[in-house]
Amino acid sequence: MLDEGVSVIFGCSTSFSRKAVLPVIERCNGLLWYCSLHEGFEFSPNVIYTGAAPNQNSLQLAAYLLSEGHKRWHLIGSDYIYPRESNRIMRDVVEQHGGEITNEMHFPTDVNTGELARAVQMIKAVKPDVVFSTLVGRPGREFYRLYRELGIDPAEIPIASLTMAEGELALIDPSLCQGHITSATYFGSINSAANRKFVKAFQARFGATTPVSLWSEGAYSQVHLFARALEQAGTLDTEKLVQATLKVDFDAPSGHLRLDADNQHAWLRPRIGRVGAAGDFEIIWEAEATVKPDPYLTLYGLTDSFVR
Repeated sequence: MLDEGVSVIFGCSTSFSRKAVLPVIERCNGLLWYCSLHEGFEFSPNVIYTGAAPNQNSLQLAAYLLSEGHKRWHLIGSDYIYPRESNRIMRDVVEQHGGEITNEMHFPTDVNTGELARAVQMIKAVKPDVVFSTLVGRPGREFYRLYRELGIDPAEIPIASLTMAEGELALIDPSLCQGHITSATYFGSINSAANRKFVKAFQARFGATTPVSLWSEGAYSQVHLFARALEQAGTLDTEKLVQATLKVDFDAPSGHLRLDADNQHAWLRPRIGRVGAAGDFEIIWEAEATVKPDPYLTLYGLTDSFVR
């Protein structure tokens, strides 16, 4: 930003990387376009947030699973801000609505296989109704593999996640993941003209067997939103570009994409998918319309509108 005059950056996947670069972005008055879901409780005038806030994935996941009779929850995650905050939110919501947390475990991102295997054995002994996993990267994939290899049936105790997407399922082995659940605002199986166009173009460029995911769709859609804003603003000036971004929209593969003027987060349509045998997702629930982002969870309860 200082040496090359860059003012707009698309990037960061994890929350700790976003938190690390944010002071520099703000000091240089640049604009970060962040497409990943996150734990909420943040606003910066120098960030455009197009990934899901907790009221667009976590609350729906809790409501759906509780309504299906999953009252006893086991929480497991990586040891940094996103998993810890996501698990804090999930604990509060589950306990407020009559559920029970059997245990909460956090592991470093370089945790070894033996520790993960012991965690799976503990889950097997405790027998919760569902496991909410916020393990990311290699430990997250290894956890799914060990889960089946050590004898836990997803039909009896599913893993529920906010991040496990098609690309990671392909790396694990889809046959080991069938029956697990993800709450997200995008799945490659969405049946819409915009999504079919996106999937076709993506696979033409990156290979017919390369799966799309919430990460690829999020990056694609925010760049299109940026292009529309830049066309309207006619400048990379941060304040003018932000104001233009608040006025444009895009027919994204995930649905109608626009920002909320109150917090620069996107209106998004929550969905819940179950992993099929081929490593894709069957959408088992979706909101009737896009949901206003509420990153600070000012409306912290579940309502009948979350699950029908």
